Amino acid sequence: MTAFHLTIPLRDEDIVKLNAGDLVSLSGEAFTGRSLLQKHTFDEGHALPFDTQSRNVFVHVGPIVVRKNEKWELRAFTVTSSIRFEKWGPRSVREWGLKAIVGKTTMGQATMDAMKIHRCMHLTPVGVTSSQFRERIQVKDVFLFDELGSIEAAWIIGLDEVGPFLVDIDANGHNYFDEL
Repeated sequence: MTAFHLTIPLRDEDIVKLNAGDLVSLSGEAFTGRSLLQKHTFDEGHALPFDTQSRNVFVHVGPIVVRKNEKWELRAFTVTSSIRFEKWGPRSVREWGLKAIVGKTTMGQATMDAMKIHRCMHLTPVGVTSSQFRERIQVKDVFLFDELGSIEAAWIIGLDEVGPFLVDIDANGHNYFDEL
């Protein structure tokens, strides 16, 4: 088990050196989403209103964010189970150019196959409470707030050495949990 610190946007050369079981922390811009964002995009045919190439990390979370003194304030940030988004996993990896998905649990075989082809990994949190994450995350922007609601909106977040995350699916198609 090796520990890495990666800066977003992630590059193929960042991804291929990681193995299932390694630990990762992340810095840079990422975006959040859950079911409604993926349904809005993939099932209903709407394009994302922001660039994913410069922020190629997708976090499966519905953060609790409130408006205070004309700024967005992050109140809670606990990632959710990724397997429930398996229906959209392969398309999100392929069409959004993702290099990492962050969420609890893991993803299914179709997403793992897409991750291997497109050099992407799945990361799951290790021994970290949401309050520890919250201190290292800055809300930068929000998209689709009116259409999807606060929890389901796409939040653009700045990460400052957020982690540790366990690489549970690496770009070679290895799943840490399958190999236990």
